[in-house]
Amino acid sequence: MAAITPGSTRPSTWRRRSTKYTVAAYLFITPSFLGVLIFIAFPVFFALYLSLQQWDGITAPQFVGLLNFVNLLKDPIFWISLRNTVVYTVVTVPVGVLLSLGVAQLLNQRVIGMAFFRTAMFVPVVTSGLAIAVIWKWIYDYNNGLINDTLTRLHLAQIPWLSDPTWALIALCIIGIWQGFGFTTILVLAAIQNVPESLLEAASIDGATGWRRFWRITVPLITPTLLFVSIISFISSFQVFTQIYYLTNGGPDYGTYVLYFLVFQRAFVQNRFGEAAALSYIMFAIIFAVTLLQMRLSRNAVNAAAEFEV
Repeated sequence: MAAITPGSTRPSTWRRRSTKYTVAAYLFITPSFLGVLIFIAFPVFFALYLSLQQWDGITAPQFVGLLNFVNLLKDPIFWISLRNTVVYTVVTVPVGVLLSLGVAQLLNQRVIGMAFFRTAMFVPVVTSGLAIAVIWKWIYDYNNGLINDTLTRLHLAQIPWLSDPTWALIALCIIGIWQGFGFTTILVLAAIQNVPESLLEAASIDGATGWRRFWRITVPLITPTLLFVSIISFISSFQVFTQIYYLTNGGPDYGTYVLYFLVFQRAFVQNRFGEAAALSYIMFAIIFAVTLLQMRLSRNAVNAAAEFEV
């Protein structure tokens, strides 16, 4: 009878266990993988296919190559929408980040009831966008709105918030800043609370004031978080839709047309799905390029913050 060497069956046992665990792992990730494949990957590639087609959603698609992109670049409404999007982004992102920085520093103070203010500040983030639009439409109402009524009581001129193209875009910027800064403030507050107390105490002993400690120590150390906040704010600024749809519907005189709203108009109002898909890829290219630049700046900021802390 052949002798059985102790441990001779272990490799085969380990292989069976490894195969079992591998199969189990793939079974666990299959639902998530299918979700990504169906709801993310397929729409992305289908939009790429549509961007090269002329399709009204009813008849068969016709291949037109890059004609949709060319038509968009020749369309004056596209350039108006791009200009409005850039203005909205340039206003809301820097102002929102700076406002988040200031509010986060205030919320970092040890004051009784601060938990209530932190919670209240986050309310606009979790509130329905449509509900916010309804409230702000009443606030901006020319005759009976809260702002113009207050201006009338102060014997000041009323402001045509939603009937003038310039003021309408300003009104949307105000809503965007107010609605989004709560989330970014929480992120900045978390970064501020992670600043080493030893550095602040050392600066205080050296005679640095609170303002100087904030700008010379706190801000450099939280720069990576500020850049991350600016990235997500930039991406969000390209996705504004609900307020425009309810408050102005793109008007007056295309004054509040932005790229995201133009995608909706081309696809679901004018049934020009090819141009809508092409426009979505133009938006993707812009967001990708700017985000790539911001991420490179973020890496430099992380290295600088690490050297500063050391």
